[in-house]
Amino acid sequence: FLRHARSRNYVSESEVCKLESVPLDFGDYHPLKPITVTESKTKKMNRKGSTSSTSSSSSSSVMDPLSSVLDGTDPLSLFAAAADPVATAPPMDGARRKRDKDESSAVGSDFEPWSSKRGEILARYTTTEKLSINLYMGSEKGKATTTGSAVSEKVRTRLEELDDLEEGSQKELLNLTQQDYMNRIEELNQSLKDAWSSDQKVKALKIVIQCSKLLSDTTVIQFYPSKFVLITDILDTFGKLVYERILSMCVDNRVSLPDNFSPESVNDTAKETCLNWFFKIASIRELIPRFYVEAAILKCNKFLSKTGISECLPRLTSMIRGIGDPLVAVYARAYLCRVGMEVAPQLKESLNKNFFDFLLTFKQIHGDTVQNQLVVQCVEIPLYLTLYSPAIDWILQCIAYHAPDVLLTEMMERCKKLGNNALLLNSVMSAFRAEFIAARSMDFIGMIKECDESGFPKHLLFRSLGLNLALADPPENDRLQILNEAWKVITKLKNPQDYINCAEVWVEYTCRHFTKREVNTVLADVIKHMTPDRAFEDAYPQLQSIIQKVITYIYDFALLFSVEKFLPFLDMFQKESVRVEVCKCIMESFIKHQQESTKDPVILNALLHICKTMHDSVNALTLEDEKRTLAALINGFIKMVSFGRDFEQQLSFYVEARSMFCNLEPVLVQLIHSVNQLAMETRRVMKGNHSRKTAAFVRACVAFCFITIPSLSSIFTRLNLYLHSGQVALANQCLSQADAFFKAAVSLVPEVPKMISVDGKMRPSDAFLLEFLCNFFSTLLVVPDHPEQGVLFLVRGLLNVIQDYTWEDNSDDKVRIYTNVLHLLSAMTQEAFIYHVDKVDSNDTLYGGDSKFLAEINKLSETVVSQILDHLKTLGKEETLKRQSQLALYFFNTILAHGDLRNNRLNQLSVNLWNLAQKHGFADTKTMVKTLEYIKRRSKQPEMSHFTDLALRLPLQSRT
Repeated sequence: FLRHARSRNYVSESEVCKLESVPLDFGDYHPLKPITVTESKTKKMNRKGSTSSTSSSSSSSVMDPLSSVLDGTDPLSLFAAAADPVATAPPMDGARRKRDKDESSAVGSDFEPWSSKRGEILARYTTTEKLSINLYMGSEKGKATTTGSAVSEKVRTRLEELDDLEEGSQKELLNLTQQDYMNRIEELNQSLKDAWSSDQKVKALKIVIQCSKLLSDTTVIQFYPSKFVLITDILDTFGKLVYERILSMCVDNRVSLPDNFSPESVNDTAKETCLNWFFKIASIRELIPRFYVEAAILKCNKFLSKTGISECLPRLTSMIRGIGDPLVAVYARAYLCRVGMEVAPQLKESLNKNFFDFLLTFKQIHGDTVQNQLVVQCVEIPLYLTLYSPAIDWILQCIAYHAPDVLLTEMMERCKKLGNNALLLNSVMSAFRAEFIAARSMDFIGMIKECDESGFPKHLLFRSLGLNLALADPPENDRLQILNEAWKVITKLKNPQDYINCAEVWVEYTCRHFTKREVNTVLADVIKHMTPDRAFEDAYPQLQSIIQKVITYIYDFALLFSVEKFLPFLDMFQKESVRVEVCKCIMESFIKHQQESTKDPVILNALLHICKTMHDSVNALTLEDEKRTLAALINGFIKMVSFGRDFEQQLSFYVEARSMFCNLEPVLVQLIHSVNQLAMETRRVMKGNHSRKTAAFVRACVAFCFITIPSLSSIFTRLNLYLHSGQVALANQCLSQADAFFKAAVSLVPEVPKMISVDGKMRPSDAFLLEFLCNFFSTLLVVPDHPEQGVLFLVRGLLNVIQDYTWEDNSDDKVRIYTNVLHLLSAMTQEAFIYHVDKVDSNDTLYGGDSKFLAEINKLSETVVSQILDHLKTLGKEETLKRQSQLALYFFNTILAHGDLRNNRLNQLSVNLWNLAQKHGFADTKTMVKTLEYIKRRSKQPEMSHFTDLALRLPLQSRT
């Protein structure tokens, strides 16, 4: 075969194969130009879901091919319309949903909804004491009514049920745990929905009344905020059911009410039903259930009159004055604010009156009645006061929403005049805008100082102030004084948990506005408070938060590690899992913010310590994802280290890193690549002419790689690194070292398993091995023979390994590899190789086209060709004819590209392969047609005239 290899002139071939250069007019269309998006307005047609384009906002005259194919209909828009319940629902439901959305959006997105506070309240206010609940058991009287009963009997039955509203038909459940209690409340909520859906409206009302009564019970007072959340969920459900029921009665001829309907457009039946509900509720004897149930259906006043809601809100506000327990009263006010903000957020006067009423009754909290109740329940006053926080916070949030500074200042002044006002002050700082609080920071500090320590701890007040200052900046002249005043109080706290909760907030303020000196002082104080009795073990979340805030504001790591107490602060993280998370956090910040490479010894030592901590956490139980994450962070650090032209120091760093991170394979791989890059950088600096010193240095780099690669577990990673490192050694004229790498790769090929794990799945390795060997052959072209090893010793060794390797029975990869070997051997017969390594003499220079060298190549090629032909013969069975056809065509193309077809034997072999490819009807006809066209086209070239005869000898057969 290769005795008749085609002589190649690579330069002329390259010129012929170049793409034709065409002058480019930049005004023409270009595929990389920005796409012009045309916005089409559409209108609905008679057929549901179809749209047609009516106008375009773009003046572009270029027709969009996608739009033209789709006839103006956009499939994504159609899918969206099909998925949108508003678009597909009946007209009545669609209008109702739109109206509900509009009403809920009357308050902007900057208003924090009640739903976001619900989970926090349920999690915070818990109890281990036993609870009791009265369950509504239903009435048997209503069940006797049949469909044939007279209307008067039905009315009489309902009246009897209403008389029985608050008497009997109850079952008291005692000694319930908190979870049991919550389950019972959920059962009541479901019972309400079931009763409503089965048209038992009176039963539904009874359930709501019984639930509302529970809000007057404060026997387990610390659970009251959570109870309020659970019960008001039921009230909300009831209010929504009643409103939707009346709304559904307003539909005439399937036309629903407009979004902003007026009471005049509501029909008499709906109005009568609405009044009936209000009359039923007015007949409830007890104040608390009457108030809550009426507040729940407050929105229904819209059906009766335009001023209904504005008239009801002041009346309901006044009703709350009749509630004697201040805790029950304040939550009633919170519920009224909640409903008011949903249905009439513009009626702020009623909300303000609600709050001022609360201020007038604020002194009740410290009255004898409350004190006696707390003694009975063994509840301390500080704990009792925290029960008010959710309600007062919510009331103040509703009032402060978009309120002018004048109103907020007035409310602040009113709070000042009250004694023991720490609770109110805390809620004011939680609810008011952060900018308002920050601008008056010194005023608030003065008010905090005057508060009574016994009622509501001052450190909580300073914490609330700190949270505001994290969101808005105080006046610049006051900043240091604010920090000093706050830290005087915080540093005196004896309880480590109270201390760390405050310190965590004020660390952010310190980092935002002060230098490393103040940050260092704060960190030192935290260490001093949290180290005794290992208090830090109970405060890991807060300590992590402090670290996060510090590295958020100090992302210059030279500055960060110059903070004396930063590393001692890290030592408090004794629990390994937490320590690793903190280290990951620091490394993520470094990789994100470090723009330039560094050689700062302070940074390197500190980050090596942090990376070592992450590495040492890896054990047999560590998940692969976690290993990948840690390795990526360590690799990010390694890439950022550069000692400039001090290459020896750089190599020393890599050697140290290898010893520290030996358990993470991706890190070792990165180190090998980095050292190879270092060797190539040395070559670039020396312009390929190594001195004695640099030659010794690159040999040290090569040795580093040769020693490190065997420690890797992935066999293909090792193979590719041997090849890559061998190429680097060859480029640096380290010929014996390059041979060692290539020999190691050859000896490793037999160890390649049949199946390998790829992304957690087992896959055959043949395709990966084929790819590697093709790359290997491309490199072997330029590798000079060793004077003591014989001609082509590496190629022969690799062929022996391929011959002995156990291939899959149904695989043709071995023959594909042999075909690629022919490409290599053909290239080796050329007078000048297609590519070279600078300053390395390849075999074309060493042998100079010597006949003995060419004879060795011919022997090798004959052996390879015979192996290919033998394999083609074995594929003559019926089940393997398709593979035979594909391989025959593949081998034909190899001869066509690399063989001299003026030789009769080679020409005949190519014709035989062509006929074999289509002999049994399995040929790829399209490929064969294109191949024949290529041969005919080449035959027109002067030196390829013999292709004309070849084309005549290559018939095309149809499949039939």
